[in-house]
Amino acid sequence: MTLLQKQRPSPATTIRVLRAGPVSVRLNLRTVLVGCVLAIILVGAMALHVAFGGTPMPYPDVLAALLGNDSNARTHLAVTEFRAPRMVAAVVVGAALATAGAITQTVARNPLASPDLLGVTAGASLGAVTVLVVAGGGHAGLSGLAATVGMPVAAFTAGIVSGVAVYLLAYRRGLDSYRLVLAGLGISGLAASLTTWMLTLGDVTSAAQALTWMTGSLNGKDWATVQPMAASAAVLIAAALVSSRWLLLTSLGEDTAVGLGARIGATRLIVLTIAVLLASVATVIAGPVAFVALASPQIARSLTSTVIPPVGVSALVGAVFVLLSDTVAANALSAPLPVGVATAVVGAPFLIHLILKYQRRLS
Repeated sequence: MTLLQKQRPSPATTIRVLRAGPVSVRLNLRTVLVGCVLAIILVGAMALHVAFGGTPMPYPDVLAALLGNDSNARTHLAVTEFRAPRMVAAVVVGAALATAGAITQTVARNPLASPDLLGVTAGASLGAVTVLVVAGGGHAGLSGLAATVGMPVAAFTAGIVSGVAVYLLAYRRGLDSYRLVLAGLGISGLAASLTTWMLTLGDVTSAAQALTWMTGSLNGKDWATVQPMAASAAVLIAAALVSSRWLLLTSLGEDTAVGLGARIGATRLIVLTIAVLLASVATVIAGPVAFVALASPQIARSLTSTVIPPVGVSALVGAVFVLLSDTVAANALSAPLPVGVATAVVGAPFLIHLILKYQRRLS
Protein backbone atom coordinates (compact mmCIF):
# COMPACT_ATOMS: atom_id res chain seq x y z
CA MET A 1 0.00 0.00 0.00
CA THR A 2 1.37 3.39 -0.95
CA LEU A 3 0.37 6.87 0.11
CA LEU A 4 0.24 9.30 -2.80
CA GLN A 5 1.01 13.00 -2.62
CA LYS A 6 -1.51 15.55 -1.44
CA GLN A 7 -4.12 16.57 -3.98
CA ARG A 8 -5.53 20.09 -4.17
CA PRO A 9 -4.48 21.23 -0.69
CA SER A 10 -6.52 24.00 0.83
CA PRO A 11 -6.84 25.61 4.25
CA ALA A 12 -10.06 23.68 4.87
CA THR A 13 -9.33 20.21 3.49
CA THR A 14 -6.40 17.97 2.70
CA ILE A 15 -7.01 15.09 0.33
CA ARG A 16 -4.81 12.01 0.29
CA VAL A 17 -5.13 8.87 -1.78
CA LEU A 18 -4.43 5.40 -0.47
CA ARG A 19 -3.66 2.88 -3.20
CA ALA A 20 -3.33 -0.89 -2.92
CA GLY A 21 -2.79 -2.36 -6.39
CA PRO A 22 -5.74 -1.45 -8.63
CA VAL A 23 -7.80 -0.15 -5.69
CA SER A 24 -7.50 3.45 -4.53
CA VAL A 25 -9.34 5.35 -1.82
CA ARG A 26 -9.49 9.13 -1.45
CA LEU A 27 -9.26 10.31 2.15
CA ASN A 28 -10.25 13.75 3.36
CA LEU A 29 -8.05 14.08 6.44
CA ARG A 30 -10.35 16.62 8.06
CA THR A 31 -13.34 14.30 7.57
CA VAL A 32 -11.39 11.40 9.08
CA LEU A 33 -10.36 13.52 12.07
CA VAL A 34 -13.90 14.78 12.66
CA GLY A 35 -15.20 11.22 12.38
CA CYS A 36 -12.73 9.98 15.00
CA VAL A 37 -13.66 12.78 17.42
CA LEU A 38 -17.38 12.10 16.90
CA ALA A 39 -16.84 8.38 17.50
CA ILE A 40 -15.26 9.19 20.88
CA ILE A 41 -18.14 11.54 21.70
CA LEU A 42 -20.60 8.81 20.67
CA VAL A 43 -19.08 6.34 23.15
CA GLY A 44 -19.39 8.93 25.90
CA ALA A 45 -22.99 9.71 24.91
CA MET A 46 -23.83 5.99 25.00
CA ALA A 47 -22.45 5.67 28.54
CA LEU A 48 -24.28 8.82 29.60
CA HIS A 49 -27.53 7.53 28.10
CA VAL A 50 -27.34 4.18 29.91
CA ALA A 51 -26.48 5.83 33.24
CA PHE A 52 -29.05 8.64 33.07
CA GLY A 53 -31.71 7.33 30.67
CA GLY A 54 -34.26 7.23 33.49
CA THR A 55 -33.41 6.93 37.18
CA PRO A 56 -29.70 7.86 37.47
CA MET A 57 -27.32 4.97 38.14
CA PRO A 58 -23.64 5.14 39.18
CA TYR A 59 -21.17 4.58 36.35
CA PRO A 60 -19.36 1.71 38.15
CA ASP A 61 -22.66 -0.18 38.51
CA VAL A 62 -23.50 0.37 34.85
CA LEU A 63 -20.06 -0.81 33.72
CA ALA A 64 -20.22 -3.86 35.98
CA ALA A 65 -23.63 -4.79 34.62
CA LEU A 66 -22.48 -4.44 31.00
CA LEU A 67 -19.44 -6.62 31.72
CA GLY A 68 -21.50 -9.21 33.59
CA ASN A 69 -19.67 -8.66 36.89
CA ASP A 70 -22.54 -7.09 38.82
CA SER A 71 -23.83 -9.07 41.77
CA ASN A 72 -27.06 -7.05 41.90
CA ALA A 73 -29.53 -8.91 39.68
CA ARG A 74 -31.93 -5.95 39.58
CA THR A 75 -29.24 -3.57 38.29
CA HIS A 76 -28.09 -6.12 35.71
CA LEU A 77 -31.66 -6.59 34.46
CA ALA A 78 -32.30 -2.84 34.27
CA VAL A 79 -29.12 -2.17 32.28
CA THR A 80 -29.03 -5.12 29.90
CA GLU A 81 -32.74 -5.66 29.22
CA PHE A 82 -34.21 -2.15 29.45
CA ARG A 83 -31.60 0.57 29.05
CA ALA A 84 -29.20 -1.09 26.61
CA PRO A 85 -31.91 -1.85 23.99
CA ARG A 86 -33.13 1.74 24.23
CA MET A 87 -29.58 3.05 23.86
CA VAL A 88 -28.97 0.89 20.78
CA ALA A 89 -32.32 1.99 19.36
CA ALA A 90 -31.33 5.64 19.78
CA VAL A 91 -28.04 5.04 17.94
CA VAL A 92 -29.76 3.19 15.10
CA VAL A 93 -32.54 5.76 14.70
CA GLY A 94 -30.13 8.70 14.69
CA ALA A 95 -27.64 7.11 12.30
CA ALA A 96 -30.34 5.83 9.93
CA LEU A 97 -32.22 9.14 9.72
CA ALA A 98 -29.04 11.18 9.33
CA THR A 99 -27.78 8.93 6.53
CA ALA A 100 -31.14 9.08 4.77
CA GLY A 101 -31.09 12.86 5.14
CA ALA A 102 -27.58 13.13 3.68
CA ILE A 103 -28.66 11.11 0.64
CA THR A 104 -31.89 13.06 0.14
CA GLN A 105 -30.22 16.46 0.43
CA THR A 106 -27.51 15.45 -2.02
CA VAL A 107 -29.89 14.01 -4.63
CA ALA A 108 -32.36 16.89 -4.30
CA ARG A 109 -29.46 19.39 -4.16
CA ASN A 110 -31.37 21.13 -1.39
CA PRO A 111 -30.11 21.52 2.22
CA LEU A 112 -33.72 21.70 3.44
CA ALA A 113 -34.62 18.27 2.05
CA SER A 114 -35.21 15.26 4.29
CA PRO A 115 -36.84 11.81 4.09
CA ASP A 116 -40.12 13.59 4.83
CA LEU A 117 -39.73 14.92 1.30
CA LEU A 118 -40.00 11.35 -0.01
CA GLY A 119 -43.22 10.71 1.88
CA VAL A 120 -41.60 7.92 3.90
CA THR A 121 -42.34 9.27 7.37
CA ALA A 122 -45.93 10.19 6.60
CA GLY A 123 -46.55 6.86 4.88
CA ALA A 124 -45.05 4.85 7.73
CA SER A 125 -47.15 6.80 10.21
CA LEU A 126 -50.28 6.01 8.22
CA GLY A 127 -49.49 2.28 8.23
CA ALA A 128 -48.73 2.16 11.97
CA VAL A 129 -51.78 4.24 12.96
CA THR A 130 -54.04 2.10 10.79
CA VAL A 131 -52.93 -1.07 12.57
CA LEU A 132 -53.29 0.56 16.00
CA VAL A 133 -56.81 1.76 15.21
CA VAL A 134 -57.86 -1.63 13.84
CA ALA A 135 -56.33 -3.40 16.84
CA GLY A 136 -58.11 -1.06 19.21
CA GLY A 137 -61.40 -1.70 17.48
CA GLY A 138 -61.89 -5.02 19.20
CA HIS A 139 -60.73 -7.41 16.49
CA ALA A 140 -59.97 -10.74 18.14
CA GLY A 141 -56.30 -11.53 18.60
CA LEU A 142 -55.09 -8.51 16.66
CA SER A 143 -53.96 -6.43 19.62
CA GLY A 144 -51.07 -8.76 20.47
CA LEU A 145 -50.17 -9.12 16.82
CA ALA A 146 -50.08 -5.35 16.37
CA ALA A 147 -47.74 -4.93 19.32
CA THR A 148 -45.23 -7.51 18.12
CA VAL A 149 -45.44 -7.80 14.35
CA GLY A 150 -48.37 -5.95 12.78
CA MET A 151 -47.41 -2.33 13.45
CA PRO A 152 -43.72 -2.59 12.48
CA VAL A 153 -44.56 -4.49 9.31
CA ALA A 154 -47.32 -2.03 8.39
CA ALA A 155 -45.10 0.99 9.05
CA PHE A 156 -42.18 -0.43 7.07
CA THR A 157 -44.36 -1.48 4.14
CA ALA A 158 -46.30 1.80 3.99
CA GLY A 159 -43.08 3.82 4.13
CA ILE A 160 -41.62 1.90 1.18
CA VAL A 161 -44.87 2.19 -0.82
CA SER A 162 -44.92 5.96 -0.25
CA GLY A 163 -41.31 6.30 -1.39
CA VAL A 164 -42.00 4.25 -4.53
CA ALA A 165 -45.09 6.37 -5.29
CA VAL A 166 -43.08 9.58 -5.02
CA TYR A 167 -40.39 8.23 -7.32
CA LEU A 168 -42.90 7.09 -9.95
CA LEU A 169 -44.71 10.43 -9.88
CA ALA A 170 -41.45 12.38 -10.14
CA TYR A 171 -39.89 10.30 -12.92
CA ARG A 172 -40.32 11.68 -16.44
CA ARG A 173 -37.43 10.54 -18.68
CA GLY A 174 -35.24 11.13 -15.68
CA LEU A 175 -35.60 12.27 -12.09
CA ASP A 176 -35.92 16.01 -11.68
CA SER A 177 -35.34 17.48 -8.21
CA TYR A 178 -38.21 19.96 -8.58
CA ARG A 179 -40.69 17.21 -9.47
CA LEU A 180 -39.33 15.11 -6.60
CA VAL A 181 -40.14 17.89 -4.14
CA LEU A 182 -43.65 18.39 -5.50
CA ALA A 183 -44.44 14.66 -5.56
CA GLY A 184 -43.08 14.23 -2.05
CA LEU A 185 -45.17 17.08 -0.70
CA GLY A 186 -48.26 15.67 -2.38
CA ILE A 187 -47.85 12.13 -1.04
CA SER A 188 -46.93 13.43 2.42
CA GLY A 189 -50.00 15.62 2.52
CA LEU A 190 -52.26 12.78 1.40
CA ALA A 191 -50.81 10.36 3.95
CA ALA A 192 -51.09 12.95 6.75
CA SER A 193 -54.75 13.56 5.90
CA LEU A 194 -55.51 9.84 5.89
CA THR A 195 -53.69 9.44 9.21
CA THR A 196 -55.83 12.16 10.79
CA TRP A 197 -58.95 10.47 9.43
CA MET A 198 -57.86 7.11 10.87
CA LEU A 199 -57.39 8.73 14.29
CA THR A 200 -61.01 9.87 14.25
CA LEU A 201 -62.14 6.27 13.67
CA GLY A 202 -60.30 4.81 16.65
CA ASP A 203 -61.31 4.72 20.29
CA VAL A 204 -59.67 6.91 22.93
CA THR A 205 -57.04 4.32 23.92
CA SER A 206 -55.88 3.48 20.40
CA ALA A 207 -55.86 7.17 19.42
CA ALA A 208 -53.70 8.01 22.44
CA GLN A 209 -51.27 5.21 21.58
CA ALA A 210 -51.10 6.40 17.99
CA LEU A 211 -50.45 10.00 18.99
CA THR A 212 -47.68 8.92 21.37
CA TRP A 213 -46.05 6.90 18.59
CA MET A 214 -46.38 9.80 16.15
CA THR A 215 -44.37 12.12 18.42
CA GLY A 216 -41.38 9.77 18.19
CA SER A 217 -40.67 7.67 21.25
CA LEU A 218 -38.02 5.18 22.39
CA ASN A 219 -39.92 4.02 25.46
CA GLY A 220 -40.34 0.29 25.96
CA LYS A 221 -37.87 -0.91 23.32
CA ASP A 222 -36.62 -4.49 23.64
CA TRP A 223 -34.04 -6.62 21.88
CA ALA A 224 -36.70 -8.45 19.83
CA THR A 225 -37.56 -5.19 18.04
CA VAL A 226 -34.14 -3.54 18.05
CA GLN A 227 -31.85 -6.36 16.89
CA PRO A 228 -33.34 -7.03 13.41
CA MET A 229 -33.73 -3.31 12.72
CA ALA A 230 -30.15 -2.61 13.87
CA ALA A 231 -28.81 -5.33 11.57
CA SER A 232 -30.82 -3.94 8.65
CA ALA A 233 -29.65 -0.40 9.34
CA ALA A 234 -26.00 -1.50 9.53
CA VAL A 235 -26.21 -3.15 6.10
CA LEU A 236 -27.96 -0.13 4.57
CA ILE A 237 -25.51 2.39 6.06
CA ALA A 238 -22.63 0.32 4.72
CA ALA A 239 -24.28 0.40 1.29
CA ALA A 240 -24.65 4.18 1.59
CA LEU A 241 -20.95 4.52 2.42
CA VAL A 242 -20.05 2.47 -0.65
CA SER A 243 -22.33 4.71 -2.72
CA SER A 244 -20.69 7.94 -1.49
CA ARG A 245 -18.72 8.35 -4.71
CA TRP A 246 -21.94 8.11 -6.73
CA LEU A 247 -23.56 10.67 -4.46
CA LEU A 248 -20.82 13.16 -5.27
CA LEU A 249 -21.55 12.72 -8.98
CA THR A 250 -25.28 13.38 -8.48
CA SER A 251 -24.45 16.67 -6.75
CA LEU A 252 -22.69 17.94 -9.89
CA GLY A 253 -25.89 18.10 -11.93
CA GLU A 254 -27.25 15.71 -14.53
CA ASP A 255 -25.31 17.04 -17.54
CA THR A 256 -21.96 16.98 -15.74
CA ALA A 257 -22.58 13.54 -14.24
CA VAL A 258 -23.54 12.08 -17.62
CA GLY A 259 -20.47 13.69 -19.18
CA LEU A 260 -18.31 11.90 -16.61
CA GLY A 261 -19.84 8.58 -17.61
CA ALA A 262 -22.27 8.14 -14.73
CA ARG A 263 -25.63 6.44 -15.19
CA ILE A 264 -27.41 9.15 -13.30
CA GLY A 265 -30.89 7.57 -13.41
CA ALA A 266 -29.76 4.23 -12.01
CA THR A 267 -27.56 5.99 -9.45
CA ARG A 268 -30.40 8.10 -8.12
CA LEU A 269 -32.72 5.11 -7.95
CA ILE A 270 -30.20 3.07 -5.95
CA VAL A 271 -29.30 5.77 -3.43
CA LEU A 272 -32.91 6.89 -2.98
CA THR A 273 -33.92 3.28 -2.36
CA ILE A 274 -31.29 3.13 0.39
CA ALA A 275 -32.63 6.38 1.88
CA VAL A 276 -36.23 5.14 1.82
CA LEU A 277 -35.30 1.86 3.53
CA LEU A 278 -33.22 3.63 6.19
CA ALA A 279 -36.00 6.11 6.98
CA SER A 280 -38.50 3.24 7.15
CA VAL A 281 -36.27 1.31 9.59
CA ALA A 282 -35.92 4.34 11.85
CA THR A 283 -39.64 5.06 11.76
CA VAL A 284 -40.48 1.46 12.62
CA ILE A 285 -38.31 1.69 15.75
CA ALA A 286 -39.26 5.09 17.13
CA GLY A 287 -41.94 6.64 14.96
CA PRO A 288 -41.35 9.94 13.14
CA VAL A 289 -38.46 11.64 14.99
CA ALA A 290 -38.37 15.22 13.75
CA PHE A 291 -35.43 17.24 12.40
CA VAL A 292 -32.69 14.60 12.82
CA ALA A 293 -32.51 13.91 9.08
CA LEU A 294 -32.60 17.65 8.35
CA ALA A 295 -30.05 18.97 10.84
CA SER A 296 -27.46 16.19 11.13
CA PRO A 297 -26.17 16.25 7.50
CA GLN A 298 -25.78 20.03 7.56
CA ILE A 299 -23.92 19.90 10.88
CA ALA A 300 -21.65 17.22 9.41
CA ARG A 301 -21.08 19.31 6.30
CA SER A 302 -20.16 22.36 8.39
CA LEU A 303 -17.73 20.36 10.53
CA THR A 304 -15.95 18.82 7.53
CA SER A 305 -16.22 21.72 5.03
CA THR A 306 -17.17 19.28 2.27
CA VAL A 307 -19.20 19.86 -0.91
CA ILE A 308 -21.92 17.40 0.12
CA PRO A 309 -22.83 16.01 3.56
CA PRO A 310 -20.45 13.08 4.25
CA VAL A 311 -22.44 9.93 4.93
CA GLY A 312 -20.28 8.49 7.73
CA VAL A 313 -19.93 11.74 9.67
CA SER A 314 -23.65 12.45 9.22
CA ALA A 315 -24.48 9.06 10.73
CA LEU A 316 -22.26 9.77 13.75
CA VAL A 317 -23.79 13.23 14.24
CA GLY A 318 -27.30 11.78 14.05
CA ALA A 319 -26.52 9.05 16.57
CA VAL A 320 -25.05 11.55 19.06
CA PHE A 321 -27.97 13.95 18.45
CA VAL A 322 -30.65 11.35 19.26
CA LEU A 323 -28.73 9.88 22.22
CA LEU A 324 -28.27 13.26 23.91
CA SER A 325 -31.84 14.34 23.08
CA ASP A 326 -33.28 11.16 24.61
CA THR A 327 -31.08 11.53 27.69
CA VAL A 328 -32.28 15.10 28.20
CA ALA A 329 -35.90 14.13 27.49
CA ALA A 330 -35.76 11.41 30.14
CA ASN A 331 -34.47 13.78 32.84
CA ALA A 332 -35.63 17.30 31.95
CA LEU A 333 -39.06 17.08 33.57
CA SER A 334 -40.75 14.95 36.22
CA ALA A 335 -42.42 12.93 33.43
CA PRO A 336 -40.22 11.62 30.58
CA LEU A 337 -40.73 13.30 27.22
CA PRO A 338 -40.78 11.51 23.85
CA VAL A 339 -37.46 11.88 22.06
CA GLY A 340 -39.23 13.50 19.10
CA VAL A 341 -40.18 16.46 21.28
CA ALA A 342 -36.57 16.98 22.36
CA THR A 343 -35.20 16.80 18.80
CA ALA A 344 -37.88 19.23 17.63
CA VAL A 345 -36.90 21.75 20.32
CA VAL A 346 -33.34 21.74 18.96
CA GLY A 347 -34.16 21.19 15.30
CA ALA A 348 -36.79 23.90 14.80
CA PRO A 349 -34.40 26.79 15.56
CA PHE A 350 -31.79 25.11 13.36
CA LEU A 351 -34.28 24.99 10.48
CA ILE A 352 -34.98 28.71 10.91
CA HIS A 353 -31.22 29.33 10.91
CA LEU A 354 -30.82 27.40 7.65
CA ILE A 355 -33.65 29.28 5.96
CA LEU A 356 -32.25 32.68 7.00
CA LYS A 357 -28.74 31.61 5.98
CA TYR A 358 -29.73 30.68 2.45
CA GLN A 359 -32.00 33.71 2.11
CA ARG A 360 -28.97 35.89 2.82
CA ARG A 361 -26.99 34.03 0.18
CA LEU A 362 -29.70 34.59 -2.43
CA SER A 363 -30.11 38.28 -1.61
